Amino acid sequence: MGYVDGFVVPVPKKKLAAYQKMSRKAGKIWRDHGALQYVEAAGDDLNVKFGVPFTKQMKCKPGETVVFAWIVYKSRAHRDKVNAKVMKDPRIHEACPEEMPFDCKRMLYGGFKFLVKA
Repeated sequence: MGYVDGFVVPVPKKKLAAYQKMSRKAGKIWRDHGALQYVEAAGDDLNVKFGVPFTKQMKCKPGETVVFAWIVYKSRAHRDKVNAKVMKDPRIHEACPEEMPFDCKRMLYGGFKFLVKA
């Protein structure tokens, strides 16, 4: 049915343009190696009244927003093959700046099986 890698990262708003530049390059690389979809979205309506806001859960500091992202694959095996190719691609290392535009230690990440695809 499908597989998705999901991740959430806090990004300083002043570094969002640099993050977007890096993400565009990464998205192209993942797609070049077979990912079906690559999406990264910056927080817009995060002051919610229901549930736990992303900003609270991520312990966002003043001036930070949240990026919610996912990469879609055919299956977990497909994900593993694509990711192995991406990690060997020199472009992925060139796409990442020396100083990342977000705090890698606060990144949430995981692989998920589809439950519903409408």
